[in-house]
Amino acid sequence: MTVMESAPVPAKPRVCAEDHRYPRPTGQDRYTISEVAAHTGLTAHTLRWYERIGLMPHVDRTHTGQRRFTNRDLDWLELVGKLRLTGMPVADMVRYAEMVRAGQQTFGEREELLTEHRENVRARIAELQSTLEVIDYKIGIYSDARRRAEGA
Repeated sequence: MTVMESAPVPAKPRVCAEDHRYPRPTGQDRYTISEVAAHTGLTAHTLRWYERIGLMPHVDRTHTGQRRFTNRDLDWLELVGKLRLTGMPVADMVRYAEMVRAGQQTFGEREELLTEHRENVRARIAELQSTLEVIDYKIGIYSDARRRAEGA
């Protein structure tokens, strides 16, 4: 069972799954670690680490032991990337992955974890917006000073 097998399939449109950084080969559902690295921008080392810490468990392997990732794995990695981008700690992502694997009885806990994280993201956005306003103010000062100096 992969991490995604116990998760409900969301209704279209799926924002995360529709915005692929690199297009997937048509009709392909088995990827080597190097293909996944090229597709996601993650290193092979990071992908192995994700597997080791339980963030990417149950990656299929060939009879020779080579990892074979699926489209579901790519979808999961895309979600993980978004969570990392928003500053979710790796420990919380691993806990979320464990809850997904545990099944439907964890829906409430997953919702609570993501709701709390959403509030943290909103607070960071507000802080960044405030910082952007300061930067815009300073740019305006320099722009005005430059125009005055050029006009003199």
